[in-house]
Amino acid sequence: MEKERHELGDHHRADALVVVDVQSGFVQGPQAVPGHELLLSAITVLLTQARNAGVPVVFLQNDGPPNAVDAPFQAGWELHFPLLAGERVVRKVGDDGFEDTDLDSILKASGVRDLAICGLLSDMCVAATARAALERGYGVLLPHDAHATYDIPAGPGSEGVPAVMAARAAEWSLGDEVRICASALDVSFKGHV
Repeated sequence: MEKERHELGDHHRADALVVVDVQSGFVQGPQAVPGHELLLSAITVLLTQARNAGVPVVFLQNDGPPNAVDAPFQAGWELHFPLLAGERVVRKVGDDGFEDTDLDSILKASGVRDLAICGLLSDMCVAATARAALERGYGVLLPHDAHATYDIPAGPGSEGVPAVMAARAAEWSLGDEVRICASALDVSFKGHV
């Protein structure tokens, strides 16, 4: 039983936190994602745990196109959570947080091997960043309650998909390599010695 608990604990451990696109326009006001209050609570738990463990925390910030909710230097573009000393912001223009950014070099310089990833949007930037991390050899832990997206509207010959189902489908699309846990409360961070 102790061995089983130890293995489960290791399965839910990470040595860095990547917070994807938690920008004001996605979590406040009329364009907030469904369930944004619960999402922010889960991410607050992860931030507290990562900061207490002293592991790297990196915030991705999307530079959306003009007139988008996340257009640079507009109110919706601002990061929701304030940074603490030593935390980094990586700006990006595409879904993949690694593409044309210094995210990989920041993580490698800190000796990071296992990432916990949280944020927005599950089916776009979170999934693309998680997939890119796996391709680069990182372990990826994705807490189910710490990422979210919008409802998917009905399309030709199909019904709409509620946001919670779209988020789950995004997890499923990542395959067997990604580690998924039910809650941010299940995640632990290991600092470097």
